[in-house]
Amino acid sequence: MSTYILWDIDGTLILGNSRAGALYLDSIEQVTGVRPTVRVSNPHGMTEGQLLAEVLKVNGIDSGLLPDVLVRLDELSLAQHESGEYPREAAPGTAAALEAFAERGWINALLTGNGPNRARYKVLAAGYSADTFDWEHSYFGHESPTRHHLTADAGNALAGHHAVIVGDTPKDGEAADSAGFPFLAVATGSFTADELRATNAVLVIHDFATGLDAAIDAIDAIDQSIGAASARR
Repeated sequence: MSTYILWDIDGTLILGNSRAGALYLDSIEQVTGVRPTVRVSNPHGMTEGQLLAEVLKVNGIDSGLLPDVLVRLDELSLAQHESGEYPREAAPGTAAALEAFAERGWINALLTGNGPNRARYKVLAAGYSADTFDWEHSYFGHESPTRHHLTADAGNALAGHHAVIVGDTPKDGEAADSAGFPFLAVATGSFTADELRATNAVLVIHDFATGLDAAIDAIDAIDQSIGAASARR
């Protein structure tokens, strides 16, 4: 039985950026000939497929073009990555957290609304090594209609193992609840620590630079609790 730490990317592993949504608009415009002008009011925590579908809908664009938009997004993401012109910024303390978790035998993986290629380009641009993550046991939301759907897939795949979701939005917490995963919340995204405390998070930290020890203790406690429950069965 292994322990998987399932990391969100945007707002959790990497900090937000004002240019982050530009590729979405470019992808839609290049496929449809129309550049969206109406924004989605609360995109935080949506999967990529969910967000793009909603952008098409609110702008009156044929949602049947979503698969083509996703393909174009992948192509533009690769071009952006190869240009090296769009570095990302790692969230405070996350590199040390990834290393500390791996040293304890926990497996770092991804649970993200991005597609696998876009996820890889983002973590590389933020200075992480791709080898830091178990890609075989990572889960990607580019074709998921909701984050709940994405997390349910992860729950089915990891049945029999321990897993903890690390994320920065209440939607991460809601999706973790729906799959029965513990949620560790970090306030490096668009939500404050107080807002995240309104979720069922087992722990809320401001960032991993100050909260790493508490995070390790919380995950240790989860492992021990699940192990004890399994032993009683």
